[in-house]
Amino acid sequence: MCSFIPASLKVQNNNVAPIYIINLLISDIIQFCCMIVKKARPDWKNNEIFYYIYCFGVLASVGFMVCVALERYLVIAWPLWYRFRSTIKISLVVCVVVWTLPLVYVLPHYYWNDHRVTNTLTAVFFLVPFPLLIFFLGGTLKSLFAAISVPSDEKRRIVGILVLVLLIYTLVFLPKIIWILVEEARDNDTFDNLTFILLRFSPLADLILYVFMRKGAIDKLLASLCCCRMDSDDNSRSSV
Repeated sequence: MCSFIPASLKVQNNNVAPIYIINLLISDIIQFCCMIVKKARPDWKNNEIFYYIYCFGVLASVGFMVCVALERYLVIAWPLWYRFRSTIKISLVVCVVVWTLPLVYVLPHYYWNDHRVTNTLTAVFFLVPFPLLIFFLGGTLKSLFAAISVPSDEKRRIVGILVLVLLIYTLVFLPKIIWILVEEARDNDTFDNLTFILLRFSPLADLILYVFMRKGAIDKLLASLCCCRMDSDDNSRSSV
């Protein structure tokens, strides 16, 4: 409970990123609860229901990962728009939309047991965020040095967050996309089990993302990486 106190303080200062992080953690809690229930071995009908609830949590977490990346991209690429247009009210509307969209997948999957339709919906839900995350990272790197109003340590943290989100998505969700799209992969039991295990690590990966969102010791780690060049660039710009 204490971990949410800094986030709530930031929300009061009109920083909407913690709203997405809190919703991301809620989706992770849904996944954890469903995994616990699955270990309890309920009857077949309840097991099926909790499976779809788990899928709902996974898709919601994907949506909020995209929201986190988008918000960080706007801070760098469109700082004026972000400062005057990005409000808590808008972010709450976005959260409602993100929680609603997984129903477009879960409900047809539950009531319409057509594997071709469900596989197509799954591929769309998992494929669309991938190019968006690449675009957000590329756009941020392109606009990074022009954002003189953003402190260098905040730039490092933003880049670190975007890289981490893309890395998590690539390692955790990309194998599932391959499994859906490539028929030979679906016939491979080893690869099937691998994608299943990686998805189970999604909540743990999101906790690492939450650590990156907070200021503190992680800044020292980021400062020691390649992003250290930002400091020298900021100093040369100020001397000019």
